Amino acid sequence: MWQSGELRSYLKYSTPQINFNNVGVQHPEYKSGNSIMSANYDEGTIKTLDWQEHIRRRPGMYIGKLGDGSSADDGIYVLLKEVMDNSIDEFMMGFGKKIVVNVDQDKVSIRDYGRGIPLGKLVDVVSKMNTGAKYDNKVFKKSVGLNGVGIKAVNALSSDFTIKAVREGVGKEVYFSKGIKQGEKDLTGVEEENGTEVTFVPDVNVFKKYRYISDYIVNMMKNYTFLNSGLTVEFNGERFYSRNGLRDLLEENMDHDPIYPIIHLKGEDIEVAITHGNQYGEDYYSFVNGQHTTQGGTHLQAFREVLVKTIRDFYKKEFDPSDIRASIVAAISIKVEEPVFESQTKTKLGSRDIGPDGPSVRAHVGNFLQKELDNFLHKNPDTAEVLHRRIVESERERKAISGIKKLAKQRAKKSSLHNKKLRDCRVHFNSSHELKEASSIFITEGDSASGSITKSRDVNTQAVFSLRGKPLNTFGLTKKVVYENEEFNLLQAALNIEDSMEDLRYNKVIIATDADVDGMHIRLLLITFFLQFFPELIKKGHVYILQTPLFRVRNKQKTIYCYSEAEKEAAIDQLKGKPEITRFKGLGEISPDEFQNFIGKDIRLDPVQMKKHESAAQMLEFYMGKNTPERQDFIIDNLYVEKDEVA
Repeated sequence: MWQSGELRSYLKYSTPQINFNNVGVQHPEYKSGNSIMSANYDEGTIKTLDWQEHIRRRPGMYIGKLGDGSSADDGIYVLLKEVMDNSIDEFMMGFGKKIVVNVDQDKVSIRDYGRGIPLGKLVDVVSKMNTGAKYDNKVFKKSVGLNGVGIKAVNALSSDFTIKAVREGVGKEVYFSKGIKQGEKDLTGVEEENGTEVTFVPDVNVFKKYRYISDYIVNMMKNYTFLNSGLTVEFNGERFYSRNGLRDLLEENMDHDPIYPIIHLKGEDIEVAITHGNQYGEDYYSFVNGQHTTQGGTHLQAFREVLVKTIRDFYKKEFDPSDIRASIVAAISIKVEEPVFESQTKTKLGSRDIGPDGPSVRAHVGNFLQKELDNFLHKNPDTAEVLHRRIVESERERKAISGIKKLAKQRAKKSSLHNKKLRDCRVHFNSSHELKEASSIFITEGDSASGSITKSRDVNTQAVFSLRGKPLNTFGLTKKVVYENEEFNLLQAALNIEDSMEDLRYNKVIIATDADVDGMHIRLLLITFFLQFFPELIKKGHVYILQTPLFRVRNKQKTIYCYSEAEKEAAIDQLKGKPEITRFKGLGEISPDEFQNFIGKDIRLDPVQMKKHESAAQMLEFYMGKNTPERQDFIIDNLYVEKDEVA
């Protein structure tokens, strides 16, 4: 159960900023006949950039989005991962069973105990593109990265970067700043164990205001140990180790007991863990060569398809795929020679084959799963019986609401309300990955707030959905309420998540409500809806709270928007005299011209997160269930905390 003060932590986290750079939206200046297009084009316009300058000018090409650390896939975590991947590759080759990671505010250090980078090439591997040992398959047959770019990007995007290698009592240490070498030192008589240590500080000129969130790093470190049984990772003094691989991963990440013991299957270059729960949706963890492919790819697609075929063959019944996969929690890890990913950040596998001489990814996954899962179910009839009951229950529920779904779709199609509630953006399903990453939808309360945001938004990437009054408390209700309740039915349709989370239309789902009691209540009701029926939205980091200013402090020379009492007092001191102070009571009071300051590049978003040990069912029961004495005590205790904080 949550302790005092944790409800605020649930709704209030860091204050990230969306970065719209490198999105790919055509800028209005780039039109035929414009002066930019008609500028002189000659030899003088052709430039050759140094490697580090190119990375610093186009960081998105190398590490994806920049971010400020509020999302698990922000650039500062990619930098950490790129260094870790090199150490993991050493472990995979049989060298070094421990990696030590320390993060002190903005300074990161990673020390492995592998062979140590050859000293004569220490400078080259971090400062020359297309340089590394991973091009030699004899050394790194199934490596995480093969393009020789990762650690160079870390170097170029760090204000301070140091790399040290130790081999048999001798070593070398080299210092860089923003990719430019500052000096080096030869080391003799070194008593340290062999290995490599990298220390870096992300450049604030690139990442602006950023901070590392330890929960994201802990999750990353745990994944490394789940995928590399026998590896010990120490992060800021905390030790992580896994004996049972993906089985440990599922046990760690599930917030409820599985309905049958986890099925854990291991083969050559493939490992799978499968179980079912009682939650809605499908929950998958997929990996390639130790890389967490958060967007799946060919291996996950094969797994989902072959799972259905194997289950159908075992029970000799053509179950609907959605009934088989309903409430599944599964993990798959495969190893591929020279994997091809769909982006530099390696979040989606594009490889069709396991290797130059190997089978296709689908055949590799399919042959293994069909044989091993079928054998397991035959040997474990109790598990097979529980799984069969779960599938039948899903089938029964699906059929029970099929008529309601059909009527709801017909009603929505005929109603003009849908168009009034949703102001879509120009990003569509066939848009590029970069555009989808930048897309967002604001869920607002009332016409005035939605009107202000609609007039202020970026029509290319920002959509608006308007609620009518307070939504229903869905705690304890079945999924048919999603279709019977017009608000939730239309919201589900707007997000396009009825059939699969993979069809989610917007990358960020932003709850934009007033900063008062009613607004807080609406936030809780919406979060309850998502946790109850679409938990993956929150688990995958798609749901955010929009922070809007509480005060405007201004004089004739300057205007400052303040998001707290402390910021207001600081603004008053800064402007001196008697500045004009305005308290915004609701989003509808903020003019569209002012709103542009709050939902553009300086937008403040609080990600809605759940810690791994927290149970969604228990949390919803406590906060949204019956008004128990325990909850009354919690509210009273927190009211006193709030008063003390204000005082």
